[in-house]
Amino acid sequence: MRNRHETDSGGFTVDRGANGRIVVFCGKKSSEIDEKGQVWVWTAIDAKTRLLITFFAGDRTEKSCQAFMKQLADAIGGKRKPLFTSDELASYAAALKEAFGEVITPEPTGKRGRRQLPYVVPGKDLDYATVHKTRQEGRVVKVEKKVIFGNEHSVEKKLLDSPSTQINTSYVERHNGTLRQMNAHLSRKSLTFAKSFRYFKAKLSFVAAFYDFVRPHSTLSKNETRPSSPRTPFMEIGLTDHPWTLEELLTSHGVQ
Repeated sequence: MRNRHETDSGGFTVDRGANGRIVVFCGKKSSEIDEKGQVWVWTAIDAKTRLLITFFAGDRTEKSCQAFMKQLADAIGGKRKPLFTSDELASYAAALKEAFGEVITPEPTGKRGRRQLPYVVPGKDLDYATVHKTRQEGRVVKVEKKVIFGNEHSVEKKLLDSPSTQINTSYVERHNGTLRQMNAHLSRKSLTFAKSFRYFKAKLSFVAAFYDFVRPHSTLSKNETRPSSPRTPFMEIGLTDHPWTLEELLTSHGVQ
């Protein structure tokens, strides 16, 4: 029996980017978000640096998925597209194609009739793969992987720059577990569900910034080529040279 504040997660990973979802209840158990209802937290992380690239609090609609992907596209910018991995939620493929695809404008044919409208196709360097897990009695008994955009060669090439050589969603699933530990609003089987969607988003934003800037990541802090020292995801991508203090985080004008 599911409790009032249930949490389910999927996966989406970036460079190897992964995308995931956490489902929680805000205010009361309902299908609506209007201050009181079910909320989906969409997340994208960089598996190599463990950076939480972006997140979006919404619902399970294609509209929310598209808004999340637009944020992700804006965050990545014009850089080389990473390998995206996720579970098989249908909304991902369409939203990825919309955010990272190429617009094709058909040439006029000179024939009578309606002119063909522009359409979007997956970009040549867009690689996306999914993971399907079959469970029996709560245990994973089978894992199936499928390349949706790109091909096996391009996917394998991008995996060479990844901490894992396999298509998986383990990093984002583990990250979602970390978010649950850091934010009581996201924890399973708990009475600490958010009472206000506004404050739910505010707390989520703070926890996300704390994770990227302040909290040292145990895996990043270990390195065979240098002495072990505390390192955060933002240190790993070269945007700071030390773990921030809470004072730095709260007073920085660059953190929104």
